[in-house]
Amino acid sequence: MRKTKLYMDTVVDIQVVSGKWSKEETEVKINRAFEAFQQVEQACSRFSPDSEVTKACQWIETAVPLSPFLFEPLKFALEIAEWTDGVFDPTVGKAMEEQGFNRHYLTGEFIESPSADVVTYRDLILNEEDHTLYLRKPLVIDLGAVAKGFAIDLAANELKEFPGFMVNAGGDLFAGGVDETGNLWKVGIQHPKHKDLIIHTLEISNEAICTSGGYERTSTKGNGNHHILHPKLKQSPKEWVSSSVIAPFAMLADAFATALFLLEAERGKALIEQAELTGILISSDLQIITVGGI
Repeated sequence: MRKTKLYMDTVVDIQVVSGKWSKEETEVKINRAFEAFQQVEQACSRFSPDSEVTKACQWIETAVPLSPFLFEPLKFALEIAEWTDGVFDPTVGKAMEEQGFNRHYLTGEFIESPSADVVTYRDLILNEEDHTLYLRKPLVIDLGAVAKGFAIDLAANELKEFPGFMVNAGGDLFAGGVDETGNLWKVGIQHPKHKDLIIHTLEISNEAICTSGGYERTSTKGNGNHHILHPKLKQSPKEWVSSSVIAPFAMLADAFATALFLLEAERGKALIEQAELTGILISSDLQIITVGGI
């Protein structure tokens, strides 16, 4: 069974090898998987004035309790920020707004959020005991590099009893078990310059693969920037056109794909190897470079 819905400005495609499960039982589980995307979007979307993260950012120097749908991805984003010394930084939201990434994909409404001139992830304090967030100064949290992966993982958890399934959110995906033919899932990485072509194919099972590419969403400011911004330089790196990471779960693959894209080459490769992951980089002249023994 296969179903598709729209969440997070992305087409989410869920495919299930149902085995002994009835059609009705399969539909219930697929619907629960889609609900995971809805819950994460309601918690983590900086584009919605009603989302949990937008409301939380309105409280400065006040501890605000968070739901698990916001706390967990934010905690993970801060861990990656520490790993990369702030090259990956969830407080990049205001810089994203200034580059024109400030329009809600459903309503078309533009947002303009208050923020201090200089912010870093160190201006966020998470308390793991009471699951609260404390902001030192006004800022905009962007969880675009972890929230989709988190939603994929929650959806995959709803489908884990099936002999096979795939949760594919715009090319970021988790493939569980085996496909309809009993083989590993075959997935392709989109060609950066020819959207209808596949530049690299691999087979996976019980793993996630996420890709960061600068070709999908470009800045409306006409300055060559795209939606992956270096938070310190306020510029988009040009060394790679695509970076993919394969990992045991999607939030890990999602965050490391972005970090790999942002870091300079040797440091990015070292990060992937240190985390014992594998990755595929595509340079601006379309050379394919593998990392981590893939």
